[in-house]
Order: sequence, then C-alpha cells, then structure tokens
Amino acid sequence: MFEQIKHNMENISGIEIYPIFSLLIFFFFFVGLGFWVFSYKKEKIEEMSAIPLDEGLIIISKDK
Repeated sequence: MFEQIKHNMENISGIEIYPIFSLLIFFFFFVGLGFWVFSYKKEKIEEMSAIPLDEGLIIISKDK
C-alpha cells in the first residue's frame, strides 16, 4: 500500500513544497506558543494557579 502512495506522490509535480510548508507551520506555531507562554503575565499565572484551591469562591478576572 505504501508503494502505491509513494508511486503516486512521485508523479505529482510541485509536491516537494508540502513537507517544507508543513515543517514551517509546525516550527512557527511552537515558536509562537513559546513566545506566548514566556511573555504571559506572572500575576495572571498566579491567579489561575490558585483557582483549584479556592473551593467555590468566585474569582473575577482583571482582564475584562
């Protein structure tokens, strides 16, 4: 089955750009995600980390 797919892929012109394109999407997604995580406000992280310990108290976010 893989041989049939490989044979079909070899006959399509311009298909060599798709692995490069998918690698770039993967790379930029995780670089962006890393940037977002490291630039997140420490106060917001501390507020969210306390949510499971509040036992029913209502927390109003300051981001609104």
